[in-house]
Amino acid sequence: MSDVPFTLDQLRILKAIASEGSFKRAADSLYVSQPAISLQVQNLERQLDVPLFDRAGRRAKLTEAGHLLISYGEKILSLCQETCRAIEDLQNLQGGTLIVGASQTTGTYLLPGMIGMFRRKYPDVAVQLHVHSTRRTAWSVANGQIDLAIIGGEIPPELQDCLSVQPYIEDELALVLPVFHPLAEKDFIQKEDLYNLKFIALDAQSTIRKVIDQVLSRYDIDPRRLRIEMELNSIEAIKNTVQAGLGAAFVSTSAIEKELQMGMLHRATIDSVTVKRMLSVIVNPNRYQSKAAEAFSREILPLFCNGAIAI
Repeated sequence: MSDVPFTLDQLRILKAIASEGSFKRAADSLYVSQPAISLQVQNLERQLDVPLFDRAGRRAKLTEAGHLLISYGEKILSLCQETCRAIEDLQNLQGGTLIVGASQTTGTYLLPGMIGMFRRKYPDVAVQLHVHSTRRTAWSVANGQIDLAIIGGEIPPELQDCLSVQPYIEDELALVLPVFHPLAEKDFIQKEDLYNLKFIALDAQSTIRKVIDQVLSRYDIDPRRLRIEMELNSIEAIKNTVQAGLGAAFVSTSAIEKELQMGMLHRATIDSVTVKRMLSVIVNPNRYQSKAAEAFSREILPLFCNGAIAI
């Protein structure tokens, strides 16, 4: 390896600078001094005989050579992490790490119960949960940064050939009303009643919002005619707003179990209409699958899929 003109530490430094946008912030994130960072970059540029950063502006901007090196460097660092995790697996679940990804609602309301069950069975395995958009989560799985993920949106087209996507469980999106709303007294409400409600919703670009609009359209309900009073970026905020009597909302049943039990929200039934979406499990079959990930898939996922545990 003596002929390789860079070290793993230099690749980590390069990645930190590109991510943080400056030498100082990169140094802070790595808990080293800025002169030490600068010296490593100077040494790396001298060893490669090319400039890696355009130093004309205030922000550290990668040159073409810098972009090329970091694209390969990220793959190298990812493989190093994968190698370490494979070696940890030799201890047969007496250590190691499980990294699970999820989109917002799934990560907030479904995954904690799953992870808790896994941790009780394998207390020596460290577990990380990364909650991001479906797109970002899918890329993290593809890059080997996440072992597996449960998502509710569509996989980016450019990743569909490299990821394994398995339908997992249906997630119902229930219509909730304030408990004192006049329609809360009815056993069923009609489709036309939706047009008279004030709705609290997620942003129009959110995965759940798009699913709701698509399903309602299939039932000949025009989502454009729904009166959206407020758009919020949090399921908890939406639930609290409905509780306060400011509107109605479609919310995953996994997110309102406690509120329904305590009588804090009313779940309305729309005559002949059910709003559901399919949650899927995604993995990268071309990356190393840790024993922890295999155990989670084999022993935990089926319990929530077959209805043995209510979600």
